[in-house]
Amino acid sequence: MNRLLFNLFVWTKVPIAKLAGLRLRQLDAAGCQIQVTLGWLNQNPFKSMFWAVEGMAAEFSTGILADWHIRRSGSRYSMLVVALNARFTKKAVGTIVFRCDQGEAIAAALVLARETGEPQQVELRSVGTDERGEQVAEFIFTWSFKARVPLAKSL
Repeated sequence: MNRLLFNLFVWTKVPIAKLAGLRLRQLDAAGCQIQVTLGWLNQNPFKSMFWAVEGMAAEFSTGILADWHIRRSGSRYSMLVVALNARFTKKAVGTIVFRCDQGEAIAAALVLARETGEPQQVELRSVGTDERGEQVAEFIFTWSFKARVPLAKSL
């Protein structure tokens, strides 16, 4: 997925993410980075980023990375967030980048889900840092991946 496809996906599937200012910064097998800049539409009354916008950017950094691995696997999977834990460590102002670097864990969970036929859960960590490189938030999403069984063709 490149930036153009990301923008198309966001506008058609999750337009609120585009309105909030989410941008794809980097995506490869190892990780994903989603950037969001504080603005009038995504701020809270305290002049910092609304926590839900941070959560959306963090979730995208894990979910887009998982989708990347699913598309390259050649198999079909369902994916669902089953748990979330968040910690906010600093006021989020300016440009914040949420990064998830657990592509290998996703790939391993997908293989195991396909081989066993059982859903696999994996905790994916997304860390948000500001322009100074200081951490503003940490989100841990527990994703469940289940291999979809191909439909049998009737004769």
